[in-house]
Amino acid sequence: MDILKFFKKSPVVRENIKVAFKSIKSNKLRSTLTILMITVGITSLLGILTATEALKHRVNESFASIGAQSFFIRSDFRSSGEKTGRIRNNSQINFFQATSFKESFSPSIPCVVTIYSRLNGSAIKRGEKSTTPNSSVLIVDEDYINFNSYNMAQGRALITKDILNASYVCVIGSSVASTLFDSKESIINAHININGASYLVVGVLEKSSIGGVNGGIDQSVIIPISNGRSRFSASSFTIGIRPKTYQTAMQNLYDEAESVFRSIRRLTPEDETDFKVTYNETMANSASNTMSTITLIAGIIGLITLLGASIGLMNIMLVSVKERTAEIGIRKALGASSGIIKQQFLVESITIAQIGCLIGIGLGVAAGAGVAALMQASFVMPWLWILVAVLICFAVGMASGYLPAKNAASLDPIEALRYE
Repeated sequence: MDILKFFKKSPVVRENIKVAFKSIKSNKLRSTLTILMITVGITSLLGILTATEALKHRVNESFASIGAQSFFIRSDFRSSGEKTGRIRNNSQINFFQATSFKESFSPSIPCVVTIYSRLNGSAIKRGEKSTTPNSSVLIVDEDYINFNSYNMAQGRALITKDILNASYVCVIGSSVASTLFDSKESIINAHININGASYLVVGVLEKSSIGGVNGGIDQSVIIPISNGRSRFSASSFTIGIRPKTYQTAMQNLYDEAESVFRSIRRLTPEDETDFKVTYNETMANSASNTMSTITLIAGIIGLITLLGASIGLMNIMLVSVKERTAEIGIRKALGASSGIIKQQFLVESITIAQIGCLIGIGLGVAAGAGVAALMQASFVMPWLWILVAVLICFAVGMASGYLPAKNAASLDPIEALRYE
């Protein structure tokens, strides 16, 4: 508002803007080329940065969905010699403690919470076929598959009804499926034997690209936690927590989860934490660092382009001063001060820069939106980068026009009038 009032109350500024547009019209080719250089610089700067922000948002969403920000509360198995102070709890996290946490943990950030236990070295058979000794049985609740963002190749995941009924159903990994079943055999609703008990196969997981210890999820069988507790001696459980959406800061969530579980474990403020909170942010941090590097490189490319445009703008303004020497002499002879002459050429330089900026902003935002659409990422209007682009172009106009404006203001009116 102050800027608008300034322009309304300043006829000299308004007149200089009119003169600037007249000069641009009278030198269309030269002005167009200069505007085009600035447009290219802003388009490259804003377009690449906008596309990078959309890509970063897409990457963050992807990492959030696969659990890059997930963290776990696990048993802390340390020898008694490593522990200090009072020992209130057993090292293991039992089922009731894990369940109490899931029921009482209500953070401000929506989260997926799961409880599970892994039994390694289980015998998984179907007739005469058997998996390797490295196979695992995962005793899980209804949120485990969703928590890990596993996709189903066939059938369905475990549901709440399976947990409530302690059903003899299971979901098997891709390696277990290929070992126990031929390619032409129907897997869903078939039965397999787990440690002597028959389980109905209700789902098969897609092959994992991550792998893991003992073959990872591909070499595992997933059964309801209620059934697993009655059939197997699962004495220690792990709690997994994952925010449903990407979070820029996780420390408050970590602290809140630890505080809730300390209360469940009946620990006083003086007691040492007797469980582990482990994090899974390495992959997300690595991706974030990579994206920051890409953003920096994109910004440097755009700024180099703008530097070339500013040099071109300065050259054009110097030529303009030379060509309009007689005009400057007339204006000075009619009473125009050196300050007004300097302002005239600065306004002209800034006007050219801002015209290029506005066109570049439009093209840059359009380019960023196009890239976001191709990546199927959500597009957010980059208001901060638009403001930065306007400020940069203003600085470019000022820097490019200062020397020509100073030269024009320093001309002697009599010498200028004699110039041909």
